[in-house]
Amino acid sequence: MSISSCFLGFPAHLEDGRTPRVVIFGVGHGSTYPGKDSSGYTLAADAIRAASQDDIPLVEHWDFDLGGPLFNGEPGCCIDDGNICTVMHDNVGNRARIQAKIREILALQAVPILLGGDCSVTVPFLTGFSDHGPVWILQINAHIDWRDEVDGKRYGYSSPMRRASEMSHVAGMVQVGLRSVGSARITDIQAARSYGSRFVTAREIHTHGVEGALKHIPEGARVVVTLDCDSMDPGIMPGVAARTPGGLTYTQVIALIAGLGRQARIVGFDLVELYPPADIDGMSALAASRVVVNAIGAITRQV
Repeated sequence: MSISSCFLGFPAHLEDGRTPRVVIFGVGHGSTYPGKDSSGYTLAADAIRAASQDDIPLVEHWDFDLGGPLFNGEPGCCIDDGNICTVMHDNVGNRARIQAKIREILALQAVPILLGGDCSVTVPFLTGFSDHGPVWILQINAHIDWRDEVDGKRYGYSSPMRRASEMSHVAGMVQVGLRSVGSARITDIQAARSYGSRFVTAREIHTHGVEGALKHIPEGARVVVTLDCDSMDPGIMPGVAARTPGGLTYTQVIALIAGLGRQARIVGFDLVELYPPADIDGMSALAASRVVVNAIGAITRQV
């Protein structure tokens, strides 16, 4: 992958042997359900990279989202490590490859940022932190993703937060942006509440602001953020498989990320469920690109 096609033109490695603070990589497939086609999601990571290209000359300019340049006047500290090779329906193999990548990045004491794939990639993403707990999860999503199984499969896109609740290194979770209906049944809601998950609906964020979610995150906690693009309103993010009105605004999402970075420590970030075949004039990829920029800005400003 050439630098010009990497996210914001980031290199594949830093000069002088410096260790990166953030490692970006793309994933196409996770655990695809039988009879389903997840190939549209393989386009997501590169669509986000493409949307970032116009801002390459502006990396050192003032960013009003961040209150300063991306790296806050410090040397660049992010790399783009390309895409993991995944194969649709090779579910076990895909999960193993994603987990291995996360462990490789964490061994560098860097923060992994995963781009692309459906929500099933979140399961191995979180599993990769098994030796780096405890961690909290901030899930930004229209749905709770708490099905125990669908068609006998336990690792698909409807189940990542149920699987996360079974991980001993996960200390707790906050689920933000919930609205409308999804795959969750009453028993799934009961199971999530019994576990102790904190639900914060999109309506609550619209009414009370992002503090309604951040108040549930312990001060100084280590937090993995998983952001499903359908958490955002389809007027901003139309490129998703299940458009649902009433979602979070771009400003609310970046306020969540910035607030979390000040209050806790972001140790991982994934952005999933961008579905480029449903995008309109690239506006979803652009919004996703800017969300990733804000995540990098929040991470690099952490002490």
